Amino acid sequence: MKLYDLKAGTNPRRVRIFLAEKGVTVPTVAIDMMKGENRTPEFLALNPLGTLPVLELDDGTILTESIAICRYFEELHPEPNLFGRDALERAQVEMWNRRAEIELLAPVTQHFVHSSPFWQGRRKQVPEYAPLVREQALAAMAWLDRELDDRPYLAGNHYTVADITAQSALLLGKNTGIALAGDHKNLGRWWIEVSARPTARA
Repeated sequence: MKLYDLKAGTNPRRVRIFLAEKGVTVPTVAIDMMKGENRTPEFLALNPLGTLPVLELDDGTILTESIAICRYFEELHPEPNLFGRDALERAQVEMWNRRAEIELLAPVTQHFVHSSPFWQGRRKQVPEYAPLVREQALAAMAWLDRELDDRPYLAGNHYTVADITAQSALLLGKNTGIALAGDHKNLGRWWIEVSARPTARA
């Protein structure tokens, strides 16, 4: 088994944090996007989309998409639980993870794609789109700040994959020009707590 990884990538980071929370170590293969290693015929044979992370199992089976990879490891290593313990918890975690992906991670990512020189020549950029998705991301942060007024974590009382998604989104935002506002006391408290976890630097 090996994990094809991109150290600075947001979705690979989600998987690395998840595995660190589980205490699971997987051999990694570093892929350098700057050198176009994700566009080589060898890599595209693993994942025709050219995206990361990619998990290659011992029998050659390939899994892509960060949450699919996390779900696989959740089945292999149920504790500590990060997807919910019963039907209701699993639904709540799924709901909050999807919200974190759609409302926060997606606009932060799109802002990065359409505003950063890194993506020139890699993706078609529409610079006028960047301010619009930036506003969406800031609105999502304000909304999450209100949501976190009555609970410690997104899906309830314990840290889950939904927090990992939001945590990774905010880190990308911090590094690409969408910083967390200082007046978001609940989201700020949550950010300090999740950033202090030993797994946050995975």
